[in-house]
Amino acid sequence: MQTYAWILVALPLLSSFVLLAGGRRTDRWGHWLGALVPVVLFVYAVALFFSVKHQSGEHREITRHLFSWVPVAGFHVDAGLLIDPLSMVFVLLITGVGSLIHIYAAGYLDHDPNRRRFFGYFNFFVAAMLLLVLANSYLVLYVGWEGVGVASYLLISYYYDRSSAATAGNKAFFANRVGDVGLSIAIMLMFAYFGSTSFAGVFAHFGASGNTTTGVATAIALMLLLGACGKSGQFPLQSWLPDAMEGPTPVSALIHAATMVTAGVYLIVRSHPIFDASPAARTVVVIIGAITLLYGCICGCGQDDLKRVLAFSTVSQIGYMFLAAGLGPGVYAIAIIHLLGHGFFKAALFLSAGNVMHAMNDRIDMRRFGGLARVMPITFGVFACGYLAIIGMIPFTGFFTKDKIIEAAFDKGGTSGWILGICALLGAGLTAFYMTRALVMTFFGERRWEDDVHPHEAKPIMTLPIAVLGLASLVGGYLLVLNGGIQHWLEPSVGKSVEVGVHTISPVVLTIITLLVMALGVAGGYVAFGTRPVPIEPPVGVSPITTLSRQKLYADAFNEAVLMRPGQWLTRALVFLDNRGVDGAVNGLAAGLGGGSARLRRTQTGFVRSYALSMLGGTVAVLAVLLAVRFQ
Repeated sequence: MQTYAWILVALPLLSSFVLLAGGRRTDRWGHWLGALVPVVLFVYAVALFFSVKHQSGEHREITRHLFSWVPVAGFHVDAGLLIDPLSMVFVLLITGVGSLIHIYAAGYLDHDPNRRRFFGYFNFFVAAMLLLVLANSYLVLYVGWEGVGVASYLLISYYYDRSSAATAGNKAFFANRVGDVGLSIAIMLMFAYFGSTSFAGVFAHFGASGNTTTGVATAIALMLLLGACGKSGQFPLQSWLPDAMEGPTPVSALIHAATMVTAGVYLIVRSHPIFDASPAARTVVVIIGAITLLYGCICGCGQDDLKRVLAFSTVSQIGYMFLAAGLGPGVYAIAIIHLLGHGFFKAALFLSAGNVMHAMNDRIDMRRFGGLARVMPITFGVFACGYLAIIGMIPFTGFFTKDKIIEAAFDKGGTSGWILGICALLGAGLTAFYMTRALVMTFFGERRWEDDVHPHEAKPIMTLPIAVLGLASLVGGYLLVLNGGIQHWLEPSVGKSVEVGVHTISPVVLTIITLLVMALGVAGGYVAFGTRPVPIEPPVGVSPITTLSRQKLYADAFNEAVLMRPGQWLTRALVFLDNRGVDGAVNGLAAGLGGGSARLRRTQTGFVRSYALSMLGGTVAVLAVLLAVRFQ
């Protein structure tokens, strides 16, 4: 079964080629091919999972050689796939949740004349993401990494005739390029110091038997972290992720739930031997995670666009994963558990929002919603499942996954442990607040619909996939932590999960505190938006905190002032220098020669008397010079 693992990458790549190169001949059936491929991949992934599971723990890491990619004397790279517990977790998530999103997309884009092109991009995205998580070296991972970046650009700017979509695609592309520079530098450092980019070759230089200095480990880890921040939308490269909502809703679900934004978490966890060798780098990861989770929560509180609220919640939840990954050995599996739970409930939330948007004539402003629970009961039920999971309500998914991160943060001990734990706890309360706000404004209260809107429940092809995701949001967390299943499964890849013997706060007490903070957030959201009319227009004279939230803490304004405008000025200055300086010098020399030759031509009149006069003048001048020299 492992011998044919290359099918996981080749099949969606082939399907993408057929859909994009097949032309209009595939218009009638192309979307069904695009939706079928991930389902086939999921079936194969399940069979592959059990074939790996039947191996003993030390034999669950299987490398499959594909071909010799760079056969150079001093630098040999073999393209291959690594099948191990960590990669299999991601393969199942990508193909499983991806299958449901693809099926949903077949109904969502039913009347889109360009759906063939969309599914071509979609399949290419899946192929690139699977290559990323199955790669056996950083160089092969980089190919999938860049493929994901290209596919995300194409999908975010799918409606390229809208200026907002084109701008969002460019923003995502440029922000990811900044992160990709970090990843590429990390790979160069690996080759320079270790002569290899394979996971096995690099990791052999770390750990108890390694000989790598802390400085080299820190440099490589920080460059890897820069790449992870770009792909996962973490501070300071988070601004592209909320704008990515300009793409179709299935794109938002696939990018923000199961695939692209989790790539950064995968990179850090996969590179854990490097980060374990650099406490400083792990500290930076923890700080970035804490800042990002609070940033996402604060910004999510003031958004009126439902998809943007969910986008900022993704920023925040990925921040939780970074926080867990930065806590170091023994906690990596907890980051992956929350990643899996997040894949379930965030996909459910996004696709439910897609149903709402579909029913409201592509409007997504929550101030124009209200009372939708009665006319869209299935969508409301699934959204409610995702809501209960993300806020951490007992006994749903977030309770079992996010609360473990809060506990691990407090268990770090010392002042830093208290600071991180309080940040994570505060994030839980803010998450409950803004998600309650979104639930109430969308599905409860008075109907604030516009006259041309007649909302109704979506067709079965769109409700069945979200129903499955809603069920997973309810019970998935319990199944993930049942008997420590995922933690034991991941031990060969990320090490053993260590339960702290002495807790800073008793787990039972901390659970009660977390539930109380969550309840306060729910109550605050309901009192603020469920007990009073929702204003159609933004209120005047809002608090400074609300203004900060609506302005995304002025992160975009900062980027524009510090990066965009100076870049524009520099570009204009260089263009002026090029036009007036470089081109001006060349053009001025040519004009001078041309003008001079034109004036010189005027002396050639063709009259003998003119030439004789010129000769006489020349003779007189020469004689004058000779006489002046003679009588000096």
